[in-house]
Amino acid sequence: MFSALELTLILLGAAVLGVVAFRMLHLPPMLGYLLVGILIGPHGLGIAAENETTSTLAEFGVVFLMFSIGLEFSLPKLSSMRRTVFGLGMAQVVLTIGATMLFDWLLAHLLPQLSDIGWRAAFALGGALTMSSTAIVSKLLTERLELESPHGRQIIGILLFQDLAVVPLLILVPALGRSSGAMWMTLALAAMKALIVLVLLLVIGQRLMRGWFISWSSAARRNCSCSTCS
Repeated sequence: MFSALELTLILLGAAVLGVVAFRMLHLPPMLGYLLVGILIGPHGLGIAAENETTSTLAEFGVVFLMFSIGLEFSLPKLSSMRRTVFGLGMAQVVLTIGATMLFDWLLAHLLPQLSDIGWRAAFALGGALTMSSTAIVSKLLTERLELESPHGRQIIGILLFQDLAVVPLLILVPALGRSSGAMWMTLALAAMKALIVLVLLLVIGQRLMRGWFISWSSAARRNCSCSTCS
């Protein structure tokens, strides 16, 4: 059993070796990260066992991933891509979930002995199938210098909507497993919490942080004596 620090160092060292090896083979470095995760994970060599330490590191990894994605995309950029994000992206998510539910319905009626998982399970499966890895795809587009190309912008628009759709799907899927009355109550409570969080982040948080950064930048410029600031 490794401590959090030891496990972090092992993960970093293995990730560096994996990336170097895949670059030498002229393969995408992202595949090196995936292979390292498979090898040292609980279903591989078992170095990173399935415990609280690994779960905590995974949560930090998701937070840093979302932070790095947020650095690349701002609200103005999202607004400029709104037709792609909320048009093409929403169509991809809705059509994938709808196609999965339709396929399950047809299979249940034509071959009932093979499939009868119900519309709720089919919805959850469709939600899982509709998701892609923003980190992997955006990294590949960046390496190929296709991030600002027409098809690259369309791909990023779809990925952005998928990222936005994760939160409601995470709320909907657990609620679908409850009774009808409890499900609607859970959805209403979750929607209220989401609205409060969005107001805090986009309205209060954004204004406070902008004011703080402007004040800090002005103070730094007044105290700086270099030729650029003066």
